[in-house]
Amino acid sequence: MNRYVDLHLHSTCSDGLHPPAAVVAMAAGLGLAAIAIADHDNIDGIDAAMAAGAAHGVEVLSGVELSVIWQGYDDIHLLGYGFDHHQEKLRHDLTAFQDFRARRNEMIVERVNEKLAAEGRGAIDFAVVREKAGGTVGRPHIAMALVEAGIVTDSEAAFNRYLIPCNVAKRDFPIAEAIALIHSAGGVAVLAHPPFITSDRRLLTQMVEIFAGMGLDGLEAWNCGADNLTVDQTITLARRQGLIVTGGTDFHGTDGEKMIFGGVRGNLRIPYRCVEEIRERCQQRQGER
Repeated sequence: MNRYVDLHLHSTCSDGLHPPAAVVAMAAGLGLAAIAIADHDNIDGIDAAMAAGAAHGVEVLSGVELSVIWQGYDDIHLLGYGFDHHQEKLRHDLTAFQDFRARRNEMIVERVNEKLAAEGRGAIDFAVVREKAGGTVGRPHIAMALVEAGIVTDSEAAFNRYLIPCNVAKRDFPIAEAIALIHSAGGVAVLAHPPFITSDRRLLTQMVEIFAGMGLDGLEAWNCGADNLTVDQTITLARRQGLIVTGGTDFHGTDGEKMIFGGVRGNLRIPYRCVEEIRERCQQRQGER
């Protein structure tokens, strides 16, 4: 019997709308064999997810999605898997990022409220947004507050009218530093949703070659931005560089989004072999330390 996984899920510990245990329960309901909650720059939900996984019979890997930069690219995401999520350096560095992220979201709300005031509308309360988030506040939670206040009809309108114009720049890791941080905790580093970085296949190939030289371990072949041809191309690119492949839906739970086999394009039946490759590469990395 084929076993399937989803290794790119989000929870209320970053910008997802469901607590870690609820995400695991959804995965169990779908019959997934294994998952990873890869919250943005945050590993606070891993223990809760693992406990829920034990209760539901779902294997839960440690996961994180780091915001990284390289040269002129400031929206690259790096996934970490299989690391020791209690390692002191990892927790210290991510806590510093979380502190900045918390202040960043307050600043975004301040800017949104300035825009609302200019339009003659009432302000939204950051304390209420934080309470409803049930964890780390992300921009989807601010969007939800705008919808609930009747200011916009949906999250897309909230982003287009308020959150994008009122954005505050993120603080990111240099990619080499992020890869080294994941390795220091015994994990593997995987480039998230490559099609979102660039549509230029030649440029992407060059970038992957450079990142592999920095210690990159894998590519996320199955992702919400990939059709079947792109999945095949990404797998080929990974194998030529000696990299592993992983996959995930990038589920956040926003605007009725559902965690389903196939994701947006119907091609995300991600094989359990991805988990085995992560485990094998982790063992290889740990043997090199």
